Amino acid sequence: MFLEIVTPEAVILTSEVESVTVPGINGEFQMLDNHAPIVSILEKGKVRFNGDVSISENVRKLFKKDENGKWTFAVKGGVIEMKDNKVIVLAD
Repeated sequence: MFLEIVTPEAVILTSEVESVTVPGINGEFQMLDNHAPIVSILEKGKVRFNGDVSISENVRKLFKKDENGKWTFAVKGGVIEMKDNKVIVLAD
């Protein structure tokens, strides 16, 4: 699936990933390939994703790897949309 993370300043990531986990308002949930379409509000937490991801040097400091080897990106809130194997995170 394809992941795009957008902040008010810029698009900071566009990459193929294997899975995406987000902090939804009703709890954390994960999306894999061919997940049903969904739109959700995000609360403060971490967006986690894995796969062979290339993160550009100018935004690398915004991402960390967790103890399981997944990339993480902290959000204060936002919105996520999953449709047609594309995940768009509009992050605060």
